[in-house]
Amino acid sequence: MLIAVDIGNSHIVVAVHSGKEWIHSFRIHSDQKKTTDEYFVVLEALMNNAKISRQDITKAVISSVVPNLTRAIAKNIYNLFSIQPLMVSHSVNTNLIRETIPKELGMDLLANVAQAHYVHPDRCVMVIDFGTALTFSTVNGEGAVLGVSIAPGLVTAVNSLFGATAQLPQVELKTPPSVIGRTSQDSINAGIMFGYAGLVKSIIELTEAEIGEELYVIATGGLSRTLSPLVGRINQIAPMHTLDGLKLISDLN
Repeated sequence: MLIAVDIGNSHIVVAVHSGKEWIHSFRIHSDQKKTTDEYFVVLEALMNNAKISRQDITKAVISSVVPNLTRAIAKNIYNLFSIQPLMVSHSVNTNLIRETIPKELGMDLLANVAQAHYVHPDRCVMVIDFGTALTFSTVNGEGAVLGVSIAPGLVTAVNSLFGATAQLPQVELKTPPSVIGRTSQDSINAGIMFGYAGLVKSIIELTEAEIGEELYVIATGGLSRTLSPLVGRINQIAPMHTLDGLKLISDLN
């Protein structure tokens, strides 16, 4: 079995692949104040609850955009399973044209474009990741990474609005009944949901105009299912896309 760990700014996703499918997936908060020992307790408890023994895991892969947590998680993977995890970096094999990979491209986004090119070769693909940051990563049919657009994520925008205003409530993001809100909750949801739908659609269309080619668009991340119907340009919703990319990179290396 493979254990894949995606360390993000808000959450750490830990998933187990049987060789045929993902059989377990867990989300824990990213907390740079936690010690290595504390993360060991958390990871061990997750594996025990899922009835995953130490002998079951034979491979491990880690992507991280939080350097302070990378070492702690990698050390605990070794302590738990006695295997050295593959650390995703720009030097690993991804079947992409290495010279086109931007030097500052995050490892999660590298997994996204690698998986997109693997699943849809010969097509120009954009992967939209609805995370702490809203990212648009584009790869062409030859495996060249064209680049990335980044905006604040939906939850990040809501938290910023809530933190900077005295009377606006914190709300659960969902599609409101109208673009013209009559309550604070509906007004915030209208601005965020319809506003971000317009942002996403605009980035897709501007990218297509710039590259002169129609995009196949994949959406992943926590709010992909909620926002995609409002965008109208999403070809595929793939909740496990980043993890699938990590498995692909593990298989290639």
